[in-house]
Amino acid sequence: MDYKKIIAEKIKKSVELELETIERLIEIPPKSEMGDYAFPCFSLAKTLRKAPNMIAEDIARNIDREGFEKIENLGPYLNFFVDKGVFTKNTIEKILAEKDSYGASQIGKDKNITIDFSSPNIAKPFHVGHLFSTAIGNSLYRILSFEGYKCIGINHLGDWGTQFGKLICAYKRWCNKEQLEKEPIKELLRIYVKFHEEADKDSSLEDEARMYFKKLEDGEKEETELWEKFRELSLKEFQNVYDLLNVKFDSYAGESFYNDKMDAVVEEIDKKGLLVDSNGAKVVMLDEFNMPPCIIKKSDGATIYATRDLAAAEYRKNTYNFYKSIYVVGGEQKLHFKQVFKTLELMGYDWAKNCNHVSFGLVKFADKKLSTRKGEVIFLEDLLNESISKTLEIINEKNPELKDKDEVAKKVGVGAMIFTYLKNGREKDIVFDWKEMLSFDGETGPYIQYTYARAKSILRKLGTAEGEIDYCKLNTSEEFELIKYLESFQKSIFDAIDKLEPSILTRHIIDIAKAFNKFYNLHKIATVEDDKIKNARLKLVEATSQVIKNGLYLLGINTVESM
Repeated sequence: MDYKKIIAEKIKKSVELELETIERLIEIPPKSEMGDYAFPCFSLAKTLRKAPNMIAEDIARNIDREGFEKIENLGPYLNFFVDKGVFTKNTIEKILAEKDSYGASQIGKDKNITIDFSSPNIAKPFHVGHLFSTAIGNSLYRILSFEGYKCIGINHLGDWGTQFGKLICAYKRWCNKEQLEKEPIKELLRIYVKFHEEADKDSSLEDEARMYFKKLEDGEKEETELWEKFRELSLKEFQNVYDLLNVKFDSYAGESFYNDKMDAVVEEIDKKGLLVDSNGAKVVMLDEFNMPPCIIKKSDGATIYATRDLAAAEYRKNTYNFYKSIYVVGGEQKLHFKQVFKTLELMGYDWAKNCNHVSFGLVKFADKKLSTRKGEVIFLEDLLNESISKTLEIINEKNPELKDKDEVAKKVGVGAMIFTYLKNGREKDIVFDWKEMLSFDGETGPYIQYTYARAKSILRKLGTAEGEIDYCKLNTSEEFELIKYLESFQKSIFDAIDKLEPSILTRHIIDIAKAFNKFYNLHKIATVEDDKIKNARLKLVEATSQVIKNGLYLLGINTVESM
C-alpha cells in the first residue's frame, strides 16, 4: 500500500497542489510519537495567505480519516498515524507476494540509461581504486534496471594513448615472454615501470616510444598486433575480477573505438564556430562559464580525452537514444566533465543536461596515494582473494562445521569489500581497514549477510507460518519499527536513483538489519507460548529476509543461507 499516495489524495481534496508535489512534501517524522507520516504546510502559506499552523488545523478538521488510527495537526504539521494492523498486514503480505520483485517498479519503462563505469586501463593493473567505480556503477545498473530502466553498461576501456608506445618499446627491450603468458598484467606493469626508470636516465627512450605510438596510429602491422595482444591479455585478466564481483557489461567500446569518429566531431565544433586557436592548440573557450578552455586538439594536432568523450557522448546518444547518460568516474575529473558537458551544450545538444558525472573519492592505504608509474599498486584480485582468505579464517574460528565454507567465504569476503565501497557517500574517501571491513558486528557487509543467514536459520528450524495470520499480534514498538523500514524499502531505492547514490540504499539495509536484530534480541519466537504471535513473527522474519536479499542484490552482493 502506497501510504504517501493515499495521504496525498486525501490532502489534495483540501488544497490546490499537484498530487506529485504533495507526495514529495510528505515526510517521515523523526519520532514515532509525532506520527508515521507528516505533511508540512509551510509551502501553502503564501498561496492561502494563512499561517501554516492554521492551514494544518483547517485540513485536519475536514480530512477523511479512513485507514488511519488518527490524523492530527501539531503546529504547522499535519501528522498521520497509520492503522498499525492494516499497515503491517499490507506490508508483509506485499513483500511475500512479490518476493524478489518487492521494491521494483516500471518508472523507467522505455527509458534507456547508459552507465560508463569501471574502465580500467589496458596493460595496467586493475587496482583497488577501480573497485569504487565498478561497485557504484554495477549497483546503479542493478537499481535502475530494477525500476524498469533499460541500462547499457559500458566499460570505456583505457585502450589507447601514448603509453602504448612506451609499452611497445619496453616489450621489445625487456619483456619476459614466458612470464607475460603466466601473469600478463604483472609483467606488463614491470616493464612499464622499467621504461620510466630507464627513461629518467635516457631521454631518447621517450622519442622511441613516440615513434612506436605513431606507427600504431598509422596501423602498422607489428605495433597493431602487439596492441591487440596487450588488450586481449588484459581483458582476460580483468574478467577474473569481474567474475569474482559478478559484474557484466553490455559494451567494451573503449577509447580506441572512437579513433575514427573524432575528426567528424572536431569538424562539427569548427563549423559551429566554437573552435578557436590558442597557442597552436584548438580549444573551445569556456571563460564566461568560469572554466578554462576545453582543449580539442593539442598544438601537435593530437586529440585528447575531451575529444574522445565528445565523440563517445554523440555516439551513445545516436546509438542508444539515452534518457540519461551516467559517467562513474573519480572526483578528480569533475572539471573535465563540466567542460565536456558544457561543450556539448554549446554545440546545441539539449540532451547535454541529461549527462551526469557520478564522482567518488579515493582509496587510501596509510595516507599513501598509489601510482602505476612507480609500481605502487595493490592488485584488486589479490585483495579480493585475501578478503576471501581472511573470511575463511574467521569462519573456521566461529563455525568450523559450516558446509560449503569456501563458497560462503567467497560470497562474504567479496561482499564485504563491495559493501565497504557503498556504505558511505561516494564522495568520501575510503581508508582501507581489514578489521573493520570483515567484522561481523557494526555497519559491515558480513553483519548484513549474517543477519540474513540468521533469519533463514530461524525459518529452517521453525518453518514458515501457514494459514490465516493475525498481524495485529505484531504490536511491539520494535516490531513496528522494523515493519516501517521494510515498507519504505522502495523509497530508499527511489532516493538512491534521485541522487545517483547507492549508499542511501545501503544505509537503509543497515537500518533494517539493526531493527531486525533488536527485535530478535528482545522478543521470543521459538518459545513464545501464543501460536498466533509466533506465526506472525515468523512472517515478519520471512519478510525481513526477503527485503535484505533484494537490497543486497541491488548492491551487487550475494547472500548466504548459513554462516
